[in-house]
Parts: sequence; C-alpha cells; structure tokens
Amino acid sequence: MERSIMDKLPLIIKREYLAKVRNKSFIIMTILSPILIVGMILLVAYLTKINDNEKRIIAVLNESTFFSGQFKITESTSYIQFRNISLQKAKDSTLSMGYFGLLHIPAGPTMEEAANAAYLFTKENPSTLVTERLERIFQNQLRQERLKGLGVSTDQFSNVEKAYSINLSTFDGQRSIKGINELKAFVGGAFGYAIMMFIIIYGGFVMRSVIEEKTSRIIEVIISSIKPFQLMLGKIIGTSLAGITQFVIWIVSASILLFLSVAFLEIDLSELSGGTSLPGPGMNNVSQLSATPMEGEILVYAKEIINIPWALLIGSFLVYFILGYLIYSSIYAAIGAAVDNETDTQQFIFPIILPLMLAIYVGFFSVFSNPHGPIAVGFSLFPLTSPIVMLMRLPGGIGDGGVPLWQLLTSIGLLIGAFLGIVWLASKIYRVGILMYGKRPTYKELFRWLKY
Repeated sequence: MERSIMDKLPLIIKREYLAKVRNKSFIIMTILSPILIVGMILLVAYLTKINDNEKRIIAVLNESTFFSGQFKITESTSYIQFRNISLQKAKDSTLSMGYFGLLHIPAGPTMEEAANAAYLFTKENPSTLVTERLERIFQNQLRQERLKGLGVSTDQFSNVEKAYSINLSTFDGQRSIKGINELKAFVGGAFGYAIMMFIIIYGGFVMRSVIEEKTSRIIEVIISSIKPFQLMLGKIIGTSLAGITQFVIWIVSASILLFLSVAFLEIDLSELSGGTSLPGPGMNNVSQLSATPMEGEILVYAKEIINIPWALLIGSFLVYFILGYLIYSSIYAAIGAAVDNETDTQQFIFPIILPLMLAIYVGFFSVFSNPHGPIAVGFSLFPLTSPIVMLMRLPGGIGDGGVPLWQLLTSIGLLIGAFLGIVWLASKIYRVGILMYGKRPTYKELFRWLKY
C-alpha cells in the first residue's frame, strides 16, 4: 500500500537535511564562516583604530596680521607655525620633515584679500574632510570681520552663531530626540536584511539540488515512488532546516569567538557607549534625565533600544522568515526543475531578486522618512516585500505610534495566501519541468505549463 503524504514527506525532509549537513563544503563553511566573520570584525576594528590614530601635521606660514591663533590642535590635525622664512624655504622644510601640507597666508591689507590669496600646498590632492576644516576656520573669521564692519561685536556674533535644536517630548513627558525612527528602522532593517540573504543563499541551494538530481536522472527514479509536489516540499523544508542549523551555529559560535577575542584583547566595551550607564527606573521624565545634553541624548537612545519590543520583533522575524523563505524557495525549486543547467537560470533569477532589492532600498528610504506613509504601508503588505519592510516598521511596536494591528494581521494573512498560491503554481511547473530535458524554457512555455 502506498504511504500517505504525511508518511513520505518526513522521509524526504530527513533525506534532504542529512544530505546537506553531511556535505563537506557545508561542514567546512559552518566551521570557517564564524572565524572569518569575527576575524573581519576585528580586522576592521584594528584598521579603524590605526586610521583614527593617524594625525596630520600641517605647517602654517602666516605672513598676514590676520588669523593668528585660529589654527588649534585637534585629535586628527596638528599645526606647526613657520615664522620669518620665505615661502620656498617653508615648502622645502615641509617636504623634508614629512608634514602633510603647508598652509600659506600671504600679507594683505584686508582679511578678505589675505584669505583669497591663501593656498594649501600638499603632495597629493587633500581629502574633503581636511579642506572643509580649514575652510570653516577661514569662513568663521571672515564672517566675524564682515559683521564687525556692520557694527556687530564679537559677543553679539557669538549669540548669532548659537545653534538651535527644538526640544522634543511625548505627551506623557517622555523625552525624545531626533533619529529615533531611523534607529528603529535600522534595527528592523538588520532583521530584514538577514531574511534577504538567507533567501538568496539557501533558495539557491534548493535550485541547485533540483538541477543536480534532474541532470543525473536520479529524479526519474525518485518520482516513481513519490509525487513531485511531495519531493519539492520536502526539498524546501529539508534545505531550510539545514540552513537554520548552520545559521544558529554561526550565531552561537561567532558570539563566543567575538566575546573571547574582545576579552583576550582587553577591549573596554563601556567606551563604546561613552562610559555612561543605562537609564534606571527613575529616568523616564524629561526633568530627570542627565544634567548634560550629550549624556541625556545617550540615555534616551539607550532607553529607546531597550524599549524596542524585542519579543514581538523576534517572533515576527520567525513568522516572516519561514513564510518568506517558503515562498521564494518554491520559486527557486520551480526554476531548477524547468532548466537543465545553472547557466539557464540567469534569465529567471533577476525577477526573483528584484522584489527583495526593492524591499531593502525602497523600504529603508520610505520607513526612514515616514514609517506610516503609503509607500511604507504598501510594501509592508505586499507579500513579496512584506517580510523585509514590515520588520523595519515593527520596532515601533503595535498600536499608537507603531504598526496598526490590522496591518500586521493583514500582512501575515496575505503572506500565507501568497505562499499557498505560489506553492501551488510552482508545483505545476515543477511537475512538468522535472522530466523535460534538452530544451531551454521560455516564459511563454512556463505559462503554458501552468495550464497542465
């Protein structure tokens, strides 16, 4: 007696899972990837530290009576003053001593003329960051001189130049600051990006597995005892379980390696937060925040990160991850069944990846600017983009100020409906294409297969 679908499906899933995890390349990448990831993080941190420690030295030959004392030493730039020497000798000294450049301010009757005749001499074109810093020094002094000519004193100029930032607060007295929406969208975007990468990597595994079995003609033996739909679903689930296993191993092992590396290198993690502590229970009211504005902003940012509904975000990540992967891997499986080699898949791959790319880029732009706008809402409801865009919106929570509950439920409902419909359509292509050889299919042929 033929076994039921429920009896055969677990066997197919087990076969696909074991075939994947026993593969040598799978084992090697499972071991090496966390090492490479942690190594890359440490290398970037090391190179960043070296880059930050590099200090530029700029020689200054100021022959004018202006701008004296304006070139002050900063963390990244030092200034060496040359006096009573010629311009050529200053250039030679700068080159011989290996300084970054020479700033020459010639004598002039007015500050405007002296500034307009000033030059920065360097071996190579300087970075925009360097020139902007010097331009700000000149611009600030020129602005003061121009206002002085209009009768504005230095103190009055300082008052004019004071920056303004509007105070922000919620109606219940919670202090808020700019960039919170962007921060939350970035957190959700990280989850969405993980889904996209998982779909692309492991969806490709499903497609290549189908192509290999089809070209080796093993598929003809397999489908003599099981239905093509069972085989396709078993491949999708088995490969996804293998991928999840690898993903979990990567996260756990990379976290342990990173912790041990940081401990071994004696890096003080508290320095990353500016040495401030996290907000306590009594830090909710605006008047109870830290005394200095900078500390207050750091505490607000930390509080917002802590208050992100992590349980909702992680739970939603699992739901959207599973449904999104099943949808796209079904399409990958159908493509693998329709072609004879991986080269022929190129014409079909871009239309699959396009919604994922749109979800990342359009999602970031729309959610950053307005998480409740029509574009953000539309992309978070559309099944092929909702696994990414909805996760960008969910760090704001559910309800007031966050995602309305009906939008979340509608998004999941549409995703489930799309999954059932796409799996049904993909199974029809899979059923016909799995036994087709020697012919490169077209979109017109794939559409005709759907009618069989």
